[in-house]
Amino acid sequence: MATLDSHGRIADRSAMKGLQWSPGLRLHIKERRGLIVVSADEQGVFKVTKEGHVRLPAVVRQWCGLTAGDRVFIVAEPAGRRLVVHPPGKLDEMITQAHDAVFGGEHE
Repeated sequence: MATLDSHGRIADRSAMKGLQWSPGLRLHIKERRGLIVVSADEQGVFKVTKEGHVRLPAVVRQWCGLTAGDRVFIVAEPAGRRLVVHPPGKLDEMITQAHDAVFGGEHE
């Protein structure tokens, strides 16, 4: 879990270390089925900041309804050279689906 700051930065050293991403690395950022997918891409228009953070542009944050202070679940996928950001609404949806599968739609 990471907190989004007022500039859209995600500061999580363990994820960046696992991905072996360093400042200046070019990134491609897209929304896919409610998730934000950040991929290392030599042709990408975004970059890892000089502090080593991923910064989600305003338009990307708007796609997923993210605001400063929101907590996001991040998953580093080193084999795919990508970071997947799960916004709170998507987490709620995934948890509801998992509980429905376990409890058959019955919520006590």
